[in-house]
Amino acid sequence: MATSLTLNDGSPIPQLGLGVYKMSNDEAYSAIRHAIEVGYRHIDTAALYDNEVGVGKAVNDAVAAGDVSREELFVTTKLWNDQHHQAEVAFQQSLERLNLDYIDLYLVHWPVPAQGLANQAFSSMAKLQGMGTVQSLGVCNFYEEALESLIAECGITPAVNQVELHPGFSQKPLREFNEGLGILTEAWSPLGRGANIEDPTIVSLAEELGRTPAQVIIRWHLQLGNIVIPKSVTPARIEENFDVFSFELTPAQMDSISAMDPEDPEAGRMSNNPRLWPEVS
Repeated sequence: MATSLTLNDGSPIPQLGLGVYKMSNDEAYSAIRHAIEVGYRHIDTAALYDNEVGVGKAVNDAVAAGDVSREELFVTTKLWNDQHHQAEVAFQQSLERLNLDYIDLYLVHWPVPAQGLANQAFSSMAKLQGMGTVQSLGVCNFYEEALESLIAECGITPAVNQVELHPGFSQKPLREFNEGLGILTEAWSPLGRGANIEDPTIVSLAEELGRTPAQVIIRWHLQLGNIVIPKSVTPARIEENFDVFSFELTPAQMDSISAMDPEDPEAGRMSNNPRLWPEVS
């Protein structure tokens, strides 16, 4: 059975969700409709992905078909970097594209330290709470100093910090920092852009357990306490990625995956360093 975690505002969040990065509207629609049939109840999109229309249509059509109620679903979207100065406007634009009455979780997509507007954006987002259109607020790609600055300035602790996190880049210090603040860690690129599924450690464990490499990695995330949002447009893989609740990794197996981190933690990063990216001209 799929598990849920509790955010620091008391709201439940399904621990396993479907990510839709780099999907077209049509791909997102098809993937989400199938995912809901399989049992997924958490969908993660963003303004940047340019597929909020397809996401919203899939959610509304699934509800209209009686496959699920809106209250059973958890929909996340994100504020992009060029709208930190008008977060409330950006939120309304996302809400309209999604064609939903409310969004379950709204995230600042990147801190953009060179721009210096992330705290202002989060404060503006906080004004939306209580209006009935957003339940929970969080951030993506925030590092320790950025979180400390945001909480000190805004007086609000984000519910979620969604960051790059996968075998070889387990982000243990940041995960522990998040936990100390009562922030749940959510993993994007949880399969290491597909590279992790070919790693000998993962392949060996998958053979030992009679599971796919992706299932082993997703199970590792779940047992670490991460929220995890693997992406797939392939129906069989969507099903496989959800079939991770009937087995467990032993402590030794967990440790063997966590030990894939290189000596230099940054060497495992596959995307941009949020302390440095993006530069602002």
